[in-house]
Amino acid sequence: MSGNRPAASPVTLRSGELLFGNTGAVRGGGMVATAPRGAPDSGRRTSALSCARAYFAGGTGLCLSMERTAKARLFGVVFDRGLRERRRFALPGIPSRTRVSASGRMAAWTVFVNGHSYAGKDMSTTTGIMDTRTGATVHSLEEFALTRNGRPLRAADLNYWGVTFAADDDRFYATVKTKGTTYLVEGSVSGRRMRTLRTNVECPSLSPDGRRVAYKKATGLAARPWRLHVLDLRTMRDEPLAEASNVDDQAAWLDARTVMYGRVDRATTNVWTVPADGSGPPRLLARNAFSPSVVS
Repeated sequence: MSGNRPAASPVTLRSGELLFGNTGAVRGGGMVATAPRGAPDSGRRTSALSCARAYFAGGTGLCLSMERTAKARLFGVVFDRGLRERRRFALPGIPSRTRVSASGRMAAWTVFVNGHSYAGKDMSTTTGIMDTRTGATVHSLEEFALTRNGRPLRAADLNYWGVTFAADDDRFYATVKTKGTTYLVEGSVSGRRMRTLRTNVECPSLSPDGRRVAYKKATGLAARPWRLHVLDLRTMRDEPLAEASNVDDQAAWLDARTVMYGRVDRATTNVWTVPADGSGPPRLLARNAFSPSVVS
């Protein structure tokens, strides 16, 4: 079946498949779709779940939804492998980023409460974390203590976004911005604390082995504000990837050697891949798609 004419729901997610959102360029735009990794266009199946952002791992998914009614309703939906709703909660702003830990237990989201771009001077975000088993929720990472070089860092303009979880369901990484500088932070959910690691790291995505972070790095160029890099967390050395186009996305890992991401190509968004070691060029993975993850 053509990628422009997706199959009807219901849909059950299968391990190893891709999950992503359909863009408005195809029938079922905005709806969550799934497809075999080897045939994401020809084998696409589209559900009835509408998401501005979605992610699935460990049998659990999180959908950030924005109903386009007279008064837009913003909410998050925790769903299972059958795309059945398990929890629903209100969002305080426009959906931006979401992640689920590898076990499926922990979920995170980022929303814009002011502005709509990370490059905007008036940008303000809120990032929350939920234990999907118990429902226990951290409504904002601003509730946690933050340190820089061992000293408390407190500021009225702190903004957090782009959480990614380690395998233990407690440690996480995210971005914080204050006074015009962005930092990669490492945090503990149980310890309710974070520390800065280095500057100029946005929207981190932890590799399957937990040793590297794919992220977008500010370039200072107006035409291409960000470029994808991979950071080695042991050496703190980073590698620019061969994708030279501007990528404003929280990348995901297709596998241990490959990063995938949504890239705006003229009138639509497509999902591309690129080797994580900087060795090869980008390749188109799925047309008219965004917010990809590998079903596990």
